[in-house]
Amino acid sequence: MSNKVCAVLGTGPGNGAAIASKFADKGYVIALCARNEERLKDIASGIASARIYTYDVRDVGRADAVFTQIESELGPVDTMVYNAGAGQFANIDDATLDAFQSAWEVNARGLFAATKCVLPQMRSQGGGSIIVIGATASLKAGANFVPFASAKSAQRALAQSMAKHLGPEKIHVAYVVLDGVVNLERTREQMPDAPDAFFLEPAQIADAVYYLSQQPQQAWTFELDLRPFGEKW
Repeated sequence: MSNKVCAVLGTGPGNGAAIASKFADKGYVIALCARNEERLKDIASGIASARIYTYDVRDVGRADAVFTQIESELGPVDTMVYNAGAGQFANIDDATLDAFQSAWEVNARGLFAATKCVLPQMRSQGGGSIIVIGATASLKAGANFVPFASAKSAQRALAQSMAKHLGPEKIHVAYVVLDGVVNLERTREQMPDAPDAFFLEPAQIADAVYYLSQQPQQAWTFELDLRPFGEKW
């Protein structure tokens, strides 16, 4: 258990897998956490230092057991990357109450619960990093983004409050705003004519996330925007 431990929550075949691979390449032991066990197995098969933990971030009652298991099997978590995100894209007329609630549970409540569980592990080591993968909707809400944008805004506010409180304990909380379309199989199918340069590359997002985790304490970043060079903003 001498290697540092990185827990990636909401591990999928795009950003989550790329982030896990990046930290593994840098010598970390990886805890892959998501609700889809078969998908986790596929991702773990390509990362020698990875272990899988089936965990739906909406099931906050399991959070403590999951993080306790990670600590027991791998060691205390040094870096937690919160990549879980979901939300209905609809206006106030079309959005449902259930979708609004679910978006909040994934983006804000799930982060709250996971942080409460991982903090004792980071404090036992004298510090750590919590990096949250956010979205443009956390800063500006379009008319058709009611559930998603409201939940992402809450997530960003939570992360900012945590950063101010935890910084003196050498726990670095950072929020990554993804302003663009991530290069995934499904987004390629939806936008078959878009050029490569239009998309955010998961491997490059992973580079930025790793960089945040290694920043010196005298020059920490809270919020980092990532967008393709051609993105209008």
